[in-house]
Amino acid sequence: MKRRYSALLLILLASGHAHALDPQVSAPGKHFEQREGEGLFKAICQGCHMAKGQGAQGAGAYPALANNPRLSADAYPVFMVAQGQGGMPAFKSFLDDEQIASVVTYIRTHNGNAFNEPVNMATVKALTGR
Repeated sequence: MKRRYSALLLILLASGHAHALDPQVSAPGKHFEQREGEGLFKAICQGCHMAKGQGAQGAGAYPALANNPRLSADAYPVFMVAQGQGGMPAFKSFLDDEQIASVVTYIRTHNGNAFNEPVNMATVKALTGR
């Protein structure tokens, strides 16, 4: 839990969204104003997964998003963004369903990935519980 909180804190500080830790500001979508997938990727994902989605090794292991066959079905990346797992923090408290769909669609269609179908909103809603 401490590692997950530390990773989230680092991401929020690096992206200029440290105000997301304020308990007075808790509604989804209030923390990241970006709506487009590319902007969300740059604000949230590239800090760990790198600008071209190539992943990184260092203080932790950040898997590559580029050329990643695990992204072929939209449920897997939607789950990871919404719910988190291991060192990946959950972002469903910081993003609304449309933002999650937008950033996952971007990841699935860029950096060597050619999964061109947009993310299914029913999948997002099922995995966020909203």
